[in-house]
Parts: sequence; structure tokens; C-alpha cells
Amino acid sequence: MFVKTHFFPPGQEFEQWEPSDWTPSPALLERISDERLRWWAQELNAKWKQLGRKVKADVQASPENYSLIYVPHPLMVPGGRFIEYYYWDSFWVIQGLLLCDLTATAKGMIQNFLYLVEKFGHIPNGGRVYYQRRSQPPLLALMMEAYLERTADLAFLNESIHLLDEEYRFWQEQRAVNVSWGGQQHTLNRYRVPAGEPRPEAYRRDAALARGLEAGARQELWAELQGAAESGWDFSSRWLLPPPPPARASLRDTQTSAAVPVDLNAVLCRVEALLAAFHARLGHAEQAQRFRAAHERRVAALRAVLWDEEAGVWLDFNLRRRRRNPAFYPSNLTPLWAECGVDAAAAEKALRYLQGSGALTYTNGLPTSLAHTGEQWDLPNAWAPLQHMVIAGLAKSPSSKAQELAFTLAQNWVRMNLAVYETYQAMFEKYDVEGDGSPGAGGEYAVQEGFGWTNGVALQLLDLYGNRLTAAASSLPRCWAWVGAFLVVFLAQAPL
Repeated sequence: MFVKTHFFPPGQEFEQWEPSDWTPSPALLERISDERLRWWAQELNAKWKQLGRKVKADVQASPENYSLIYVPHPLMVPGGRFIEYYYWDSFWVIQGLLLCDLTATAKGMIQNFLYLVEKFGHIPNGGRVYYQRRSQPPLLALMMEAYLERTADLAFLNESIHLLDEEYRFWQEQRAVNVSWGGQQHTLNRYRVPAGEPRPEAYRRDAALARGLEAGARQELWAELQGAAESGWDFSSRWLLPPPPPARASLRDTQTSAAVPVDLNAVLCRVEALLAAFHARLGHAEQAQRFRAAHERRVAALRAVLWDEEAGVWLDFNLRRRRRNPAFYPSNLTPLWAECGVDAAAAEKALRYLQGSGALTYTNGLPTSLAHTGEQWDLPNAWAPLQHMVIAGLAKSPSSKAQELAFTLAQNWVRMNLAVYETYQAMFEKYDVEGDGSPGAGGEYAVQEGFGWTNGVALQLLDLYGNRLTAAASSLPRCWAWVGAFLVVFLAQAPL
């Protein structure tokens, strides 16, 4: 009753907003051969009119009355319970906007993130004041790259380059860690949030989880939970440092700061390469050389610390146990996507790793892990950004087998997304890839629909393979797909 009496309902800080640069017929549609997929792309394009928001002027005039962090330009929200903007979600949203010819809207979102860097020195996890102490995977430079590929707007790059540098500096000053390995020192990065209290958005849950712990242990646990939220993978077996058997791991065993993550360092490797290229285009020779050197050091560090020759792939490194995490995660393959010093031999080994991992037995998408924990960033859930990074990485490989696998994964993901869309008339933040595919579950809240980054990835795959992808597999009722699968197995085993 107190909350209802003294607070406005959620979402009062925003006005619904439709992009002025929206068009019903973006050029992407012409590159999609399949009629049903073209119809679906039109549906996804129309979603931008539903997800658009503009911050009300009073948020800027009276910030003390709001938890929302003001930004000057209209934006896209993810959808569902996520009614504010989020950092890493927006990378795939911006890619989707650009493919739908919403160039001005995409630029406005990038300008918002630059505004936040200028204000805070980094980009908060999301658009609330209680997110300020943590960030998310640093994709701002990659957003700029995508925008420049469409516009060649060097004037915008020139006026923004100092803020791109500043965000990179935050990660190097606040999230770097020195790793001694093989007789050498390497600097890599991790998620570590200096906050020894419960997440404000999940205060009661975090307080309950820490009940019974001593004060110091409580603060350490809460900092680790905030670090997991900063990673975007909240929560996952990836961040658990389990106790000795037979005890089972729980969220109390979260030790995000102990992990040197492959994907975070692959992203920063890409950021360093981009900042070197950006400065070179602007004629800043000294800065370009500085970032080239940083990129070369990162490539060497990934090779020395994260590359596992026996597994044939990159693996997260655990600082406390001084060993790599052998578990499968799609993030293990992100250096392919980031083009972080990957030679043909490493690409071929990574392909064999994926083929032997067991992840490809799930024909509706790559699972986030092979561990059933009940957390949303584990089996059976699959997330669009992870599909995109793996598919795009394989597509860049010189191996024809890797390129064909990339297409197969894209075909499977697109068909499952379309089938679920036709069933529910909605796109979801995550999907259950066991069985015949359905909206995902698990974690701290019900699955959400909308959904910004899922739409963006679908549009990217339609752009990448629009002349090859088909919707044929979802044209029959799903029960007939099971009948067909049974017949294939039966006939294969029948005597000639």
C-alpha cells in the first residue's frame, strides 16, 4: 500500500515513441528469397515501433524524482519487464536498426551511450541509477563500427573518439588483472564490481541468499553476484566455483571475479583493433600505434593463458584454482568472431572442438552450457547473441566446413524462431532448445517477450543468408516433424 500511495507505476518516465526514419520496406527485404521469411522480417521491422521510447523532459529537469538515468535521444528498450535501456542488449538492437534503414535512430542510441561515458566515465549496466557501479560487455566501439560501415560518418567518429578511448580506459583501470603464466606476466580483464551490498533491483533475494554468512562473506558474495550481473550472464554455472563433492554448487558459490572470461577479452581484443583503426583513419598516428601494441599484447595473452591446446579452443581461466574451466560454453569460440589473432590452424581446431562438444546435438540452437542448474544462462536455454557470435565467427573461417556449419546453425535458429513466432505471435529473450523449441525458462523471472536483441540477431542472419535460408521446416505441424524423425531412424535401422 505504501508503494502504491507514494510511487508512480513503472514506465512513467517514458513516452511511447515511433522512429521518424522507420520505413515499411527496408532494403533488407529484397535480399530475402523465401516468402515466409520475408513476411517475418516485415513483422520484425514493425516491432521497432512498439519498442521505441523517449525519456520525458521532467527526468532531466527533476532527476531526484526518478530512478531512470536521463539520456537525450530516443531509444529502443528490450521489451517485457525490461522497460529501460540496457548496454550490451543494445549492440544487437543497433545492428537490427541499421539493417532496417533506421540509421538516425541507431546513431541516437550510440549518442546516448557516449553521453553516459561523458557523465560517468563508463556505461552503466542499464538505465537506472542503481546500475551505476557496474557495466556490461564493452561493445560501444563495435556499435560505432557498425554505424560507420553504413554511413562513413567520420565527423561523428572524430567528435566521439575521445569518449571511446575513455570507456576503454575504464576497463583497463578498473577491471584489469595481471596473470602470471608460463613464466610471463599478462594483463587481461575480468568482471569485478566494487559493491559489497545486495543488488538494489534484487535486494530481498540477495539478502536471503546471504543469510547466515558472516559480514565479510556476505559482502564478498554480494560483490560476486553484482559481477555476474555485469557479465550479462546472470546467472550461470560458468561463475560457480563448486565445493568438493558430494556437495552441490549453488548461487552462494558464485565467484565471478575468479574467472578471466574468454568473451570479455575477445571483445576487448576487438575494441583495441578498432580503436587503432579509428585513430588511423583520423590521422592520429601515435594513438593508433598505441592501440595496435595493446591489441598485439592481448592476442599474445589470449594465446598464452586462455588457449588450451589439448581442447583445441579458448577456455576461461580460473585465477584461484590456477587452471582453465573445461566446460562447454559458446563463449569459448568468441575469438573467432572477434578476429583476435586466430590463424587457420586454431580455427580448424576450434571447429573440431565444437563438433565434438555435444552442443550440436541440439538442433534448435546452441545451448548456453551443457549443465542443468536451473539458472537461465545454462542448459536448456539458448540466447540469440551467443548464436550470432558463434555463427559469425564460423562464417569468417577459411574452412568451408566451418562456413557450412555456420549456415546450418543459422538455418536451425531461424526456423525455430519462426516456428515459435507463428505459435505465440511473439519473439522471446531466450529459447528452450530441448525438444521442439519453445520460450525459455529458469532464473529469477519469467521469460520476456519483445525482444530487442533476438529481433536484431534474426535480422542479421536473414541479411547474412537471405538468399539461402528457407522456412520449409516449420511449414508442417511440429507433431509431423517428430513422425518424420521417427521414420528416418526406423528406415535407417531396417534390414535391406
